[in-house]
Amino acid sequence: MPAKHIRFDWAIKKLLRNKANYVVLEGFLSELLNQDITIKTLLESESNQQTQEDKSNRVDILAETANSELILIEVQNNSQLDYFHRMLYGVSQLVTEYLEQGQEYGQIRKIYSVNIVYFNLGKGDDYIYRLKSEFIGVNTEDTLKLSPAQEKKFNLKKVADIFPEYYLLKVRNFKGSAETTLQEWIYFLRNSEIKDEFAAKGMVEAKETLRVNNLSDTERAAYNRYMDNKSYEASILSTQEFEAQWQIEQIEEVQMRAREEGKKSLLLRQLERRFPEVATELSAAIGSLNSQDLESLGDAMWDFKTSDDLLNWLQ
Repeated sequence: MPAKHIRFDWAIKKLLRNKANYVVLEGFLSELLNQDITIKTLLESESNQQTQEDKSNRVDILAETANSELILIEVQNNSQLDYFHRMLYGVSQLVTEYLEQGQEYGQIRKIYSVNIVYFNLGKGDDYIYRLKSEFIGVNTEDTLKLSPAQEKKFNLKKVADIFPEYYLLKVRNFKGSAETTLQEWIYFLRNSEIKDEFAAKGMVEAKETLRVNNLSDTERAAYNRYMDNKSYEASILSTQEFEAQWQIEQIEEVQMRAREEGKKSLLLRQLERRFPEVATELSAAIGSLNSQDLESLGDAMWDFKTSDDLLNWLQ
């Protein structure tokens, strides 16, 4: 039986803020960003202060790398329609918060925004999305480059290296087994399970650090309460989604009935004008027709020559 491991969001809250465990976060970020990441310290920021409402819904952590770059990792559990806007807001806060008053703009830090969401955000089937800024010529379609002077002054290679990068991990979209080292991390994020054969950066340390059995009695009790709350929240969310869908279906059913009644009323008026001598018989007969029959009658009525043709069709 595979060992049970701690959910990543709880680990961020309680374990991965310890400097001895930076190697776990470094491994995850190195695999995701496809470069070696070394965390110098974890920072407190206005953008990652948790309100009472946020405590169960999201978890985040702000890391400063050895190169003074900023990495904001956020785990969002519950659905939020404006989450894209929130991603932008969080990064915008960091841009200004870590540029001291009077500093030149060239001192703005590179920011990576890593967002792990456990709900269906937007429309897309992939499980990893990346947003990286490039200036592309409208007419020539060439990519705008830094001048040699800019490259030397700021020690950068591309314009995109200045602007924030966004990573969106829709972990529920990941299905199947892990065939790459990055997929090993995505598999863990989705299933809270680290298989023995996993060998991604930081994964060896994560296997041990994030074992449920390694928690103290106090930590395990806190973790169990956290998971109980997650189950309760999932149940509430599922109920809300079901009720919302049920209400939509009820509204659609009422609208469909109203449209059908409107069709019947219109068709009845048209037939009464053409064949007033059988108006009494029409109401009950047309009232019993379903939507498909109404459409058929609407097409057939123009071929009727007498009221007998109509009555024969209805029979």
